[in-house]
Amino acid sequence: MKAEIHPDYHEITVKMTNGETFETRSTYGKKGDVIVLDIDPNTHPAWTGSANVLNERAGKVAKFNAKFGGLSFGKKESESAS
Repeated sequence: MKAEIHPDYHEITVKMTNGETFETRSTYGKKGDVIVLDIDPNTHPAWTGSANVLNERAGKVAKFNAKFGGLSFGKKESESAS
């Protein structure tokens, strides 16, 4: 490897959402820094298999369906008479 062209690779601590921590090596920050995760494999539906929870919170489509799902788009009476 060429000298002085690579980032510093050092040990850091990763803190999970449930409080567990583990040591890893990274180029993040400086030696001894702590990364606190907001989302991790213990809680996120993508890793826990809670697909229903993820789909219920789907976003714009789910909000639209909740707001306008009961509307009927049938023909008006004046259109059916002709």
